[in-house]
This record gives sequence, structure tokens and C-alpha cells, in this order.
Amino acid sequence: MRSYIDACRAEEYKRAAGFLNFDSVREGTREVAAEKYARQLKIVLDRNIWIQYDLLSDRPEGHMGDGLPADLERLGTIGGFEVLLERVPGMGGAEVWKFSSSTVESIPILYSRHGFGRLGEILPAPLPEIDFLELRLWQWIGLLLLAALAAPASWIVTLIVYRVGRSIVGRTETKVDDRLLERLTGPFRLFAAVVLFAIGSYFLALSVPAYMKLKTFEVALLVVAFTWALLRCVDVVADIYIERFSAEGRKGLVSIVPLGGRIVKFAILAVALVALLQNIGFNVTGLVAGLGVGGLAVALAAQKSIANLFGGVSLVADQPVRVGDFCKFGDNRAGTVEEIGIRSTRVRTLDRTLVTIPNSDFSEFQLENFGARDRIRLLTVLTLRYETTPDQMRHVLTELRKLLVAHPMVDKEPARVRLINFGAFSLDVEVVAYVLTNEWAEFLKVKEDVYLRIMEIVEASGTGFAFPSQTLYLGRDAGLDAARAEEAEARVRAWREAGELPFPDLDPETLERIHGTLDYPPRGSATTRSNPSS
Repeated sequence: MRSYIDACRAEEYKRAAGFLNFDSVREGTREVAAEKYARQLKIVLDRNIWIQYDLLSDRPEGHMGDGLPADLERLGTIGGFEVLLERVPGMGGAEVWKFSSSTVESIPILYSRHGFGRLGEILPAPLPEIDFLELRLWQWIGLLLLAALAAPASWIVTLIVYRVGRSIVGRTETKVDDRLLERLTGPFRLFAAVVLFAIGSYFLALSVPAYMKLKTFEVALLVVAFTWALLRCVDVVADIYIERFSAEGRKGLVSIVPLGGRIVKFAILAVALVALLQNIGFNVTGLVAGLGVGGLAVALAAQKSIANLFGGVSLVADQPVRVGDFCKFGDNRAGTVEEIGIRSTRVRTLDRTLVTIPNSDFSEFQLENFGARDRIRLLTVLTLRYETTPDQMRHVLTELRKLLVAHPMVDKEPARVRLINFGAFSLDVEVVAYVLTNEWAEFLKVKEDVYLRIMEIVEASGTGFAFPSQTLYLGRDAGLDAARAEEAEARVRAWREAGELPFPDLDPETLERIHGTLDYPPRGSATTRSNPSS
């Protein structure tokens, strides 16, 4: 068999004919038919039987357990005809193996049914004669023409299907089918091109090895087209859920969808890769087993990537921050979260730079999420001049409290205004309130409005804001009030003589007598009037 195939590949058909048993062919036609039969048989074998030498016996007597007589070997079956080898006497009396006389007799029929057909016969001589990589020249030309024609033909087929699809999906209320139709045109175009190429290649009468290689390539392209379509479907579903969750105000789920989509895409690509490897002949079972053996080494090498993956999952599950939230992280850095990916999180800083942080690190940061707050605190300390009188201060405090209660954008419950300190150069008044917004720009508007109204109140009270300064007073020292000093000293002497000196503490009777006797709130306040028990 090896000698016959090598002779045909070298186009030495006269030598190849020596491996055919022509006993069933008339002697007058043997010389004419010998080379023709040898060539036609090679073409039929190429198209129908992939000869593997390692499956043929290399023993002189051939296979003994195949159920055939000792002088016959079965090479294969083509269209109901058995292709046999038989052992016949050769030159010098030695027995040799040749194609059987019955097989040689069937060559014309086999070639008419399974050869190149009339196309191969009517082509000019060089086209069916020149052979390269088990393909004739005309077959190479045919494959190139098919590849050139399949691409534009697929565009035409896709356009027709798209027009029909548009008329169908236009009658439905949902927009999902419209998006799928738009997104799947590319994968369908590739699918159509592969199918058209496969149909055209059927008429090229390819040899079995070439047909199997071409089929492997076609299946690989179909896997690519199918994977491409699945990825597009995942994008459509993700977009739909993002829009739905955004409309419902469920921001947490909005940030989960992109990461979930990436995980699904990764799984699809992994399955597609396995299918491609299986298609091109890799032993996927052995490959998976090998990965299991080397899994520990891979895990150690990829531990940082795995940590980032689990960090991203924890960020999505716990949701300390979501996409679009403004937050502080790390060394007091701040920015808006733009994307939470499988490996890293991207944050747009106030300087408009994009910071990429591994998920394993970002999930371990102490995160301060400004986007999750329901209100924003307004806090300031007013520094009023020391010349402010107590009643002026009371007027300022009263009007400021009224301002915070009356303002529609200020929460009245925790709002407070208090005189808190006698500062080095001012009387300090603390103003604390919560603005009813979580948008920073809106907060700044309200803050500006409140501050302007505070300035008006301070001005209307006849006082003003203190400057960080020191004041030097020049005047005649009037000294201490001698009468009041003598009165105070006499009172202390009386306490001492009566054994009632209140040091280190007041005696229990005095404490009990004066407990709660001070009028608070002060006499004349609105709070006292509204509380009869006071």
C-alpha cells in the first residue's frame, strides 16, 4: 500500500499499476487501462478511505482473525463495494499482495460514483493533474473561489434574514427581540459564510484527509460564531437588567450585573476553548487531568489573581461602595467608583485621574462611602466680637435657631445653635444642622444660602464677626472694689467661725437645700411660658 501511494503521488502510474491485479480485465485492454485504473483508484481512495498504515498488517500472511480467507485483506468499503487486497503469485514464484481483481474490475463504477465526476474530466489537463498536499490544482482554485464568494454571499443572506426579522420583531411590544436582532447580525453573518463554504466544498470532491482538515476548520469557525452569539446575548440581557434596576432605584444590583456578565462570559469562553481543543484533536480529558495534577502549582502562581477575584465578589456582595458612589479610601484619597471588575476597581479622582486598585487591596481598605449618606452635615463656628452684649447674643442665637427650623432644606430635629466658648479673641457660637440632600452640589447651594442669611442676622443684631487680633486697652486702673472685697471676706470668716466652710465640698444639707433652685430656662423665656409645671 505504501509503495502504491508513493508511486501515485509521484505520478508514476505505470509503476503504481503493478500493484493492481488485472486478471479480471481483458488482456487487450490491460495496457491501455493500467495507468488509468491506477490513477482513478487513487482518486477514489482519497475521497472515501483514509489509509492508515499502522492499521494494516505488516506480516506476510496478513490478519488471520478478520473472517476472510487467508489470501484476502479488507481495506474498506465504498458505496457497498468492498476494497480488497489479495495475495497472488508474483515474479519468481513469490507471493505478493495486490488490489484484488474484483476491486480492479469495480474501478470504473467506483470512479463514476465517487471520483471527480464529469467536472474533473472536462477540466484542462494541468488542473486535475497537478497535486499539492493531497489536493488537485482545480480543487485549490475552487476553495479560493469559495472563500472569496462566501463572504459577500453571507452579507446578502444576512441582509435578507435581517429584513424578514425586522418585519417580525416590529410587531412585538418588547424591545428585547429588537436588540437581539441587531446584536446577532455579526455572528449570523459568520455562520452563513461557513455554511455556504461547506456546501460549495462538497462539490469539489476533496480527499478524505483534506475534507477532514477542512471540516475541522469549519467546525472551529462555527464554534466561534456560536460563542460570539452567546456573548452578544449576555450583553443584551445585562443591558436590560441594568436599565430595569436603574429605573427601580436598585443601585446595588446595578453594580452586580456587569461583574456577573463578565463571569458568565468567562465561563462561555472556557467551554468554547474546550470545544475548540476537542475539535482539533486534543485529548481534553487528559488535559483536564493534567490541570488537576498541576492545579496546586497553578493556584500558588495565581493566588493574587484568585484573591482579586474573591475581592471583587466581596465588593459586589457586601456593597460597601457601588458604581457611581463617591468615597474615600486608602491614604485619605477620594474619588468616584467607575467600575468594579474581576481583577481591579477603577476610581476617578478629584483631579480626574483614573486610579486602578486590585480588588484584594480595595476590599481591605476602610471605605467611607459618601454616596450612601441620606443627609450632609453643615457645621460651622461663628466668632462674634467681645463687644457683643448678652442680649445681643440672645438675639443672635434666637434668630439663628429660627433660621434652621424655617429653612425647608434643613432637618429641624438635630439642628442646634449654641454659645460654646469664650475664645482668645471672640465669642464662639456653634451652628450644627443636616441638609436634606445627598448631592454635594445641592448641599453647597443650601450651605451658601444659610451662610448668607447668617450674615444678615449678625448684622441685624448690631454685632459683627471678630478678627483674629489682640486689643491693647490704655486707661486708668480703678483698682479693686474695697467694699465688695471686705463683704466677701467677712462672709468667709463667718463660715469658718460657724464651722460651715464649704471646702473641700459643700455640706449635704446645703446641697439638698439649693438643689434645682436656679431658674432654668431663664425667667421670661418662651420655653418657661409654654411649660406650666415650670
